Amino acid sequence: MPLSSLPAAILSHMIAIENVSPPPVRSIPSLKMPKNINYGQLNVLCHLRGKHVHWSSHRMSTTHNAFMAQYPKIFQHKKPRLPKIPKQEEQREPSKETGVSQQQLDDSHNIAVHVKKARGGPTLYGQKDSTEMFPEFLDIVRKLPVERTTHEHNIVWKMLKTIPDLTAQLNDKHLRILSKNVISETWIKGSTVDGNDGFYIILKGQVRPRIKVLRNLFEESEFTTSLPSHSSFIFDKDFENSALSVLYIPSPNLVLGQLSTFGSLEVTPEKELEIQSVVTEDNCEILKIPAKEYAKLKLEKIKCEKTQKLKLIHKCPYYKEWPTLSIYELIPLLKWKKFPPGHVIVQSGNIISFVAYIHSGYCNIYRSIIGLVKLQTNKVKKVRKLVCMGTLKENESFGEISVLLQVPFLCTVISGTEVEMAIIEDQDIFVT
Repeated sequence: MPLSSLPAAILSHMIAIENVSPPPVRSIPSLKMPKNINYGQLNVLCHLRGKHVHWSSHRMSTTHNAFMAQYPKIFQHKKPRLPKIPKQEEQREPSKETGVSQQQLDDSHNIAVHVKKARGGPTLYGQKDSTEMFPEFLDIVRKLPVERTTHEHNIVWKMLKTIPDLTAQLNDKHLRILSKNVISETWIKGSTVDGNDGFYIILKGQVRPRIKVLRNLFEESEFTTSLPSHSSFIFDKDFENSALSVLYIPSPNLVLGQLSTFGSLEVTPEKELEIQSVVTEDNCEILKIPAKEYAKLKLEKIKCEKTQKLKLIHKCPYYKEWPTLSIYELIPLLKWKKFPPGHVIVQSGNIISFVAYIHSGYCNIYRSIIGLVKLQTNKVKKVRKLVCMGTLKENESFGEISVLLQVPFLCTVISGTEVEMAIIEDQDIFVT
């Protein structure tokens, strides 16, 4: 008798299952025993709990105390490791062959030395002073400014910072800007270098300043005896129409050498210069900072300052609607002024002598108020106190009404921090 379809399907499935191989045996992962557990003490603790079958109050307390005493012992604590005491080695003198100084030996464990070596920068012992940097500086200033790298510009700036006559006239920021445009000039022996169109620094060779000498044309004998035989001189333009001749001769006593300076950063008449011009004694290299470059720098500074003052006034609440042309009339009258913290800028009851625009910092405003204080004798006494009414912050102004109407200011203004403000004095307002 033939089987139905369902039993046949079940039979074929059972046969297929018997032919399938069983799955592979997988090993149970091994358990990692914690290292901070003392299993011997843990076993003692487990057996301690099952010692007593019949419990009483006394036995329960005894077992409890024993359990609590045993419990901390199952945890293993790492023993603290104390640092090793370094052994003092005998100091040995540095060998002459190696040339290592004692300072280098002392700083052998200084991390700053190794960090600078890893970054490729100069080490503490590789920093060059100005005398070691001078040959490199001389090679750099012979190049055009556009050919110099950032590192070379920094070397020029650092060398110029070592010249006192230059740092006395320029701040660090302006000196860095001018150092990017300086260039060395070569002058042959016997050349005359005028000092009224720039600031000059002698890099190589020697020069003699020229001095001005007046002589009467008719006293020929005295004229010839007073001049040295080897001196070169130049006559004034009005020589033919004057009874006196103006001579510029090299000074026999004064010689300017390396890193000496002459000239001026500003274009000045020759009469106002201490050293008007010099004559080269041999072939010289002279670094020139043109007065025109300094004039451009000053002009740029003035423009930046005007823009800063314009923005300051425009940001003040009472001047936001003012036209720009009206604010430009105030800019020439503004002067920068700083006040230290706690300085009384305005005293109440006085007429302010200036209008102020706060650029940085803040001021506290105080009002003098009379209050009543009750005494122990049931009497009342009047006491005057300063009460803080608010603050004046950046981009705020004060003093306009007091100055224009000449009325006393009703509050006391005291600087809370160091305050920098632009002020217009009352005399400048009334003159305009």
